[in-house]
Amino acid sequence: MIKNQKDKSHLIFAMRLSLWIGILMLIIKIGAYLLTGSAAILSDAAESVVHVLAVVFAAYSLRLSLKPADPEHLYGHAKVSFFSAGFEGAMIIFAAFYIIYEAISKWISGLYLEHLGIGTGLTAFAMGINGFLGIYLIKVGKKIKSIILEANGKHVLTDSWTSLGVIVGLVLTLLTGWLPWDPIFAILVALNILYSGFGLIRRSVSGLMDSADPEVNHQLIKILDNETKKHGIHYHNLLHRNLGYLHWVELHLLFPKNTSVSDAHRTATEIERVIDERLEPGARITTHLESIEDHEEIHSDGSH
Repeated sequence: MIKNQKDKSHLIFAMRLSLWIGILMLIIKIGAYLLTGSAAILSDAAESVVHVLAVVFAAYSLRLSLKPADPEHLYGHAKVSFFSAGFEGAMIIFAAFYIIYEAISKWISGLYLEHLGIGTGLTAFAMGINGFLGIYLIKVGKKIKSIILEANGKHVLTDSWTSLGVIVGLVLTLLTGWLPWDPIFAILVALNILYSGFGLIRRSVSGLMDSADPEVNHQLIKILDNETKKHGIHYHNLLHRNLGYLHWVELHLLFPKNTSVSDAHRTATEIERVIDERLEPGARITTHLESIEDHEEIHSDGSH
């Protein structure tokens, strides 16, 4: 959760840097493809097209997710980050099928490659830039607790690994003179991209359907067990959902019957603070205060 203006400034700068470098890398890779006619380099360029589109959509999603709640969106706009992941996944899948089609078409129609040395050098340069950028984005994302920025950094690193696969194929082609290495590695890269795309679609659906994260659930239970034991109270009816940039947590706290509302509220606020501090990237917590002694009697109709 972005809590101050300085972190927001870092986030905006990092997203803009990712976009402009992504555009530069795309231009370099398209140039390398036009020089060589390599299907493998085309696959790398297609991945960069997806990356640029994904960064544009992620930047828009980030801007929208940080907007406060309004009369039409009472819970805010954070869920848009999962639409962003789904859009990116769909684009990656489209790119992968396009790469496979082009690689097979070139293989069937007859392979012709030239200027492979220059093409390999340009691809290696793009790989190095993306490697440094990806590490930077992940570092900043973790520091300011931005899932969107961290995911963008991981995608940039994936792009870098894709370039490495392309370089291996190009080097084998240069060393052996066997041209089919080029479409073979293009197809291998496409299959890897396809796997990533379906992973993003799965993540998008999981977030939109509020699938529970077992790791988050375990962490919440551990925090609540410790905190409620420390304060001599109990809890139940724990619910949580991932909003993209924070977790929304709801639970019931059970206090001794003679506890004043003021004391119960103070304790609940302290527990909420601990959850927010320990649960990455942050949490918004809603607690319902109840009495331990007459809890069953009050809820004898089966409600919680």
